[in-house]
Amino acid sequence: MNIKLIFPVLMLVVSMPLCLYGQEEILRGKVTTFDSIPVIKAEVKAKGTGMEVLTDSLGYFSIECLNDDKITISASGFKRENLKLKGGETFVDVNIELREGERYLELAIGPDGHIREADKQKVSSINDREVDFSMYSTIYDALRGRVSGVHIVGDIVYIRSQTTIGSADAEALFVVDGIIVSKFVFSSIPTSDIQNIRVLKGSAASIYGSRGGNGVIEVDTKRGKYK
Repeated sequence: MNIKLIFPVLMLVVSMPLCLYGQEEILRGKVTTFDSIPVIKAEVKAKGTGMEVLTDSLGYFSIECLNDDKITISASGFKRENLKLKGGETFVDVNIELREGERYLELAIGPDGHIREADKQKVSSINDREVDFSMYSTIYDALRGRVSGVHIVGDIVYIRSQTTIGSADAEALFVVDGIIVSKFVFSSIPTSDIQNIRVLKGSAASIYGSRGGNGVIEVDTKRGKYK
């Protein structure tokens, strides 16, 4: 064999492990929901290295991965998030979404869920297993007195303190089956159609931007006819 070819081949063989090792890096990140609520004990996996870690009490994680790795983030009650890293990324900020349905909400924020006790107060929920909504004549009657911090004056819903009552600019935002609706549509929902009602406050309502600044009333109907 030509001695001139042996040396380059040997150098290539020796350098390959070093190149592969050089592709590995430490990726840091934070997992949140509703834009700012930390998700604790979410599972973070790196496909390339096979590493798996959990987020800490503030939603942060650190994992060894390849610089073009595929990262999967999952937590009970939330939609799975898949990321494809771009070379050189060292930090990712991931906001994962709740799955639709009361069962998933319970998994996410229940006693063994992924949201801290202090943040659970920002998401309140009542469902048709707990309440027979059909016994009420209006959706306002079904809401009244069931969630702390919710005040109803006629057909106006306020979320926050009582000092906001009386200001038209302080009304809550209405969302039915994922669609922002008017007060007229909200008030016309037959109570027999209601599956569950969620009240979002503070950072939990920030998923709707400035429109959610006064809190949000989310309603899921049994047939999802408003989608």
